[in-house]
Amino acid sequence: MTAGGQQALIILLVVLVLFGAKRLPDLARSMGSSIKEFRSATKEAMDDASDEPAKDEATGASSDPDQER
Repeated sequence: MTAGGQQALIILLVVLVLFGAKRLPDLARSMGSSIKEFRSATKEAMDDASDEPAKDEATGASSDPDQER
């Protein structure tokens, strides 16, 4: 095993000792749903950012004449 593999194995053993075998599936499920929620929120934020009108970087003025500062 490499150093990274040994470290991962030690971390997994510590988690197993701390939380027990019965709670590990619940923890994994919770972590998976948290990651899924984070990804969807990140994608939504990126979509919202791309929908905003572009600003002129030099002056800070909006390229949209109807938008006020």
